[in-house]
Amino acid sequence: MSERCGLLVLGLGNVLLGDDGLGPVAVARLQRSLEIPAGMRVADGGTLGLALLALIAESDDVILVDAVRRDAPAGTLVRIESEEVAPAVRERLSPHQVGVADLLDAARLTACYPRSVTLLGLVPQKIDLSIERSEVVEKGLNALVEAIVREARSLGYKLVARTDAGHYDNRSDHGAARCLGL
Repeated sequence: MSERCGLLVLGLGNVLLGDDGLGPVAVARLQRSLEIPAGMRVADGGTLGLALLALIAESDDVILVDAVRRDAPAGTLVRIESEEVAPAVRERLSPHQVGVADLLDAARLTACYPRSVTLLGLVPQKIDLSIERSEVVEKGLNALVEAIVREARSLGYKLVARTDAGHYDNRSDHGAARCLGL
């Protein structure tokens, strides 16, 4: 079993389905531009669903980063917390979200549900076979990364700009977003 994690920031989505891949892209940007403090883990969860249960189980707080269906214009920043997260991911936006709902249910059933779960994301414009995101979502990604930073800081984690941003060592990060150069 891995070391206990205070805060897990988990990027979710399929980078091969356009805007659905914004979660892994946002966490990759976060890792490239900011120093991740001790006690905080940032991971590309892709579409792994229940395979992510161990990461959830060893985390006190979780920020899920994903495309979120809402009655709002594409590119709108969305923040959902607490008991509202599970219903939000049950409204299928893409096939992986069924896995996210199952993941949260499994965490609750195995008594390893985190102290807090927050969903941060953007309303997608297009979910189709493409490695490119819509222009409106692409423009919203910086605001999403800033929202992740604010949320982490509200939980007591200090993120600062990397002094070696051009030399981020991502050899141990085998996320799909990185493999695609995103």
